[in-house]
Amino acid sequence: MNAQTTEVAAIALPELAEGEIYVGLIGDATRKAHHVILLPGDNDGASWNDQIEWAKSIGGDLPNRIEQAMLWANHRDQFKKDWYWSNEEESAGWAWFQLFSYGTQHYLAHDGELRARAVRRLFI
Repeated sequence: MNAQTTEVAAIALPELAEGEIYVGLIGDATRKAHHVILLPGDNDGASWNDQIEWAKSIGGDLPNRIEQAMLWANHRDQFKKDWYWSNEEESAGWAWFQLFSYGTQHYLAHDGELRARAVRRLFI
């Protein structure tokens, strides 16, 4: 039996601005990876389109569903126990959200009014 050696290069953690929280590193099937950083601030209930625009206005994006799962697992104390939009659409006019009291993910029409938190991504 041959042992296979895998070397992992050291990855420098990004510098954080005041109030930012490092969430983690995510890689995909194509070996592209990015750091996820939770931005400070929580936006009250608004439609999906309005929350997308809000996140852009503070230099971020809404988290995708994988990022929301990481946030639920490791940083749920940074969220109200409420529904938060993701940046992922389920289909035209519908988008995914995460419930930060139980961890459930589901989708809702864009005109529903849910909370939002923004993240920034640093691709490596």
